[in-house]
Amino acid sequence: LLSLLGILQLLAATAAVYKQWIPNTNFETASNWDKGRVPCARDVVHFEKDKVVSVFVGSPHALTDMYLPLNGEFLLAAGAAFTAFDGSWDPGCDSGGTARFTDAEQRSWFDPTLWQDVLPSGELRPGGPIFSVHEERVPCRHDDVIFQPETSFRVNTDSSQPVIHLRSISVMGQELNTPSSWAEYLGGPSAPLQFHGNGTLQVTGTGCPDKSGCACGNTLDGPRICAALLRAPGRQCPEPACQSPLQPLGHCCGVCGATINLEFTPDFDLQKYQDKLIRELLSQPKYAGVQMAMSKVHRAQTFLGIMSRGAAPVIQIVLIDDRAGAQAGTAAEQLAADIMQDVAQHGEALGISSGKMEVATGSTASGQVGSQPVSRITAGTVMGLLFSLLFLGGILFLYRRGKLRLPALRPQHPWERMEDPAPPAPASDQGFDNPVFSVEPPDVDLAEVASKDLQVFYLNPLYDASETET
Repeated sequence: LLSLLGILQLLAATAAVYKQWIPNTNFETASNWDKGRVPCARDVVHFEKDKVVSVFVGSPHALTDMYLPLNGEFLLAAGAAFTAFDGSWDPGCDSGGTARFTDAEQRSWFDPTLWQDVLPSGELRPGGPIFSVHEERVPCRHDDVIFQPETSFRVNTDSSQPVIHLRSISVMGQELNTPSSWAEYLGGPSAPLQFHGNGTLQVTGTGCPDKSGCACGNTLDGPRICAALLRAPGRQCPEPACQSPLQPLGHCCGVCGATINLEFTPDFDLQKYQDKLIRELLSQPKYAGVQMAMSKVHRAQTFLGIMSRGAAPVIQIVLIDDRAGAQAGTAAEQLAADIMQDVAQHGEALGISSGKMEVATGSTASGQVGSQPVSRITAGTVMGLLFSLLFLGGILFLYRRGKLRLPALRPQHPWERMEDPAPPAPASDQGFDNPVFSVEPPDVDLAEVASKDLQVFYLNPLYDASETET
C-alpha cells in the first residue's frame, strides 16, 4: 500500500524529467583505480599517456610519483593539491605500488544502467509504482540532464542519429538551457575531454509541448541500448515465468503481465490520466506489487495485416508484478482488466477512443484478450470489406467487357437444346458429317438462290445469340 505522502509526491511530479549520469572520473572515487582504492603516499600514480581524461580532485594528496596523460585536465577544488611524499608514515599505506587510472572511454551515453531518475534538486526520485521501459531510462529529447556538481566525467556519445536533442544540460552546477549557452560551453576547453563520439548533443530549451505526451526519440538507438544493457554485469534480462512473454515497445526484455495500447483524441492528457490510475487503482492494497510504465510510442500500422501504413502514435501502458511461478503476471492482468473497464465507461470523457489489451501470465500464453472500442467501429474491418467488394466488382467488370474468361460451366437453357441429329446419309451420298452443323440445310434450288436475295438461317449450337444483344 502506497503511503499518502508517496502518492502526493507522485501527483506533484511535473512532466519534466531529470536524468543524472552516475559514473564519474573523480580522483577520490575508489572504483576509478585498478586497485579498488584511492592512491596513497607510497603509490606511483599512472595515467595512460594516450587516454584523454578530465579528473576532478577534491582534496590534497601526497604521492611518490605520477605519470600524466598527453591530453587531459585536472579540476582542483578549493584546497586540493598534489605534493611529493616526504617519507613520513602514512596509515594504511605501508607498501607502495603502481595505481593505474581505469579506462572511461567505453562508458556509453546509451547505457541505461548508467542513468538514474532524480528530482530537480539532484536527489534520487522516491521509489514507487512507476517505472520506465529501457529506451526511456536514457535521456529523451525533452529531458533535463544532470552531471553532478564537483565531478568530472567522460561520455561516449556514439549514436545512430546525428543529433541528440535535450531540453537542458547541467554541468558543474550550471544549467545550460539555451542553444547559445550550450554552444559557448562546447567551445571551451573541458567539453572535448568530457564528450566524445559521433553523436552531437544539442540543447533546445523546450519541453514536450503536447499534453498527450511526446515520444522519447531513442528508437533508432534501441539496439544500442539493449546491447549495452546485456553487456552490463548482472543486468541481463531475467528468465520470464510465462511461456510467451510480452515484448513492449522500447523494452529490451520480455515481461509477464499485461500491455494496453490506447488510441486517443486531442483531449487526452497523459499526466492527468497517469495520476488518475495511480490515485484510483494502483493505490489499492491488492495492487501493491504492481508496477506501471506509461508513455507515448509509435506503433507500426498495417493494412489488412499485410501492407505497412507507417507508424501511428499510441499510449502504451506496461503492467508487471512481483508474483512468481504460475501466479506471475496475474495481478497485472487484473489491473489491466480494471483499466479496460474504466476505458469502456469513461474513455470518451478522458479523450480515449479505443484500447487493446494483451496478457501473459505464468499459466497462460500471451495473446490479445481484450479490445474496447469507444464510439466507433474498427476501421480495419470496414476497409477489409470495401477492398473485397472492389476486388469482386473488378473481376465482374472485366468479365462483362470480355477481357477475362472464367473456366466456369454455364448450364444450358431449354431453348438452347437441339433436336437429335439426323441419321447419317447412305453410302451413295457424297456428303460428310460436320460436327458443327447438326441441322440439315433447307431444300433450296441453287439457281433460284442465285437470282434472289435469299437469306438462309441455321442454328449453331456453339453460338448464343443472346450474347450479342446490347
